[in-house]
Amino acid sequence: MKKTLVLGASTNQARYSYVATQRLHNHGHEVVPVGIREGEIEGIEIQQGTPDVEGIDTVTLYLNPQRQEAYYDYILALKPKRIIFNPGTENPQLIQLAKAQGIETEIACTLVLLSLGNY
Repeated sequence: MKKTLVLGASTNQARYSYVATQRLHNHGHEVVPVGIREGEIEGIEIQQGTPDVEGIDTVTLYLNPQRQEAYYDYILALKPKRIIFNPGTENPQLIQLAKAQGIETEIACTLVLLSLGNY
């Protein structure tokens, strides 16, 4: 299973970040949701700020490129194996920074990857 940090997590059930957190958890992945507001998803507390987390395999993004800038150092310091850029989060600058550090980048939809068994 792939420990995944969901950046841009929300308690709003209509948001894709909520559904992704829920589905990742249901597929047996350890999930670390990080958002700007307190709350929980499926009993998993949403972390705020830049929590100290180890062993992250995947960061899946649900923040637009402008909001990602504040998290560049944090994301790269996590040393994930890959970063998934969900629709609307594509960011050439972060992709370049990640690739320079040997981090795989994928422009894809976490929900589709999970449904196809390709996560």
